[in-house]
Parts: sequence; structure tokens; C-alpha cells
Amino acid sequence: MRKLKNNELGRISVDEFKTVKKTPLIVVLDNIRSLNNIGSVFRTSDAFLIEKIYLCGICATPPNKDIHKTALGATESVAWEYVEDTLELVEKLKAENVKVLAIEQAENSTKLDVFYPKKGEKYAIVMGNEVKGVQQKVVTASDLVIEIPQLGTKHSLNISVTTGVVIWDLFTKIIR
Repeated sequence: MRKLKNNELGRISVDEFKTVKKTPLIVVLDNIRSLNNIGSVFRTSDAFLIEKIYLCGICATPPNKDIHKTALGATESVAWEYVEDTLELVEKLKAENVKVLAIEQAENSTKLDVFYPKKGEKYAIVMGNEVKGVQQKVVTASDLVIEIPQLGTKHSLNISVTTGVVIWDLFTKIIR
């Protein structure tokens, strides 16, 4: 088996990315401190044709060299917008019939492996701060809380890892 070279991967251009049909999934970053985490979310969102990223609260925004370091240009392909207040954004998305999923460990959460998105629905996943998680008022306002089952000793996963796991899981369920 031979590894493929970048020019053999058949990737689309940034201009093509902007015109192709997107996965009906929005990512909301709620007060993410790490610029490397933000960049990683952009890169993952590019890989799975995510519709849009909202950067909220203390999130830094492109252009930024530390975001670019891990995004590797995905800030040019993936649509994004800065919104100061995450809760106001969640209420706006819900008013637009977007189903809002807080990704958090909470009472009565639904495990990711048993959650199946409904065909024809658009979803937004809210990813929380590296230390505090998703703000409680945002969790309360969300349509559903989704939790990644974890069996080890650690309390949580890194936000960029969590986002990757959730996007991949929902992507595979949405495109089926």
C-alpha cells in the first residue's frame, strides 16, 4: 500500500467548498479560550462540510496566527460569524427551527451513540469552555443535551477532540 500525495486526494477548492451542499450542522463555540482548539474546529468543520461556525463570548476570531496554525486555511472555506452572547444566538437559532444540542455532561443527557438526528432537520452543536463547559443558561435553553459516553478516569475530553467525535458521529448518521 502506498500513501497518497496531497495532489492525489481529490480535494475541492475553497471556491468549490463555498458552493457545495453542506451538512445541515452548525457549530457554536461558547467561550473557547484556546486559539489552537478554535483552529482545530475550523479544520474539522472543513473536512465534513459544516455549514457555519459561530464564535461566541471570549472566542478569538480569524485572522489570527494561532488559529491559522491549526486551521491550515479552513478559516477561508468555512463560513463563520462572531456573536457576543451565546444564549441570544441559541434563541435565534431555535426561532429559525434549528435544533440546538448542548454537548455536555448533565442530568438526563442523551448518550451520543443512541442519538439519531431526524432527516430534514438542521442541528447546531454547542461546544463549551475548556474548564467550565457550556454555560448552564445555554444548557437549559438547548433542545437536548448530548453526552459522549466515557469509561476512563478523566472527567472530559479536549474540546477539539469532542467536536471531532460529535461531528463525525452526526455526519455519518445524517448522510445515511
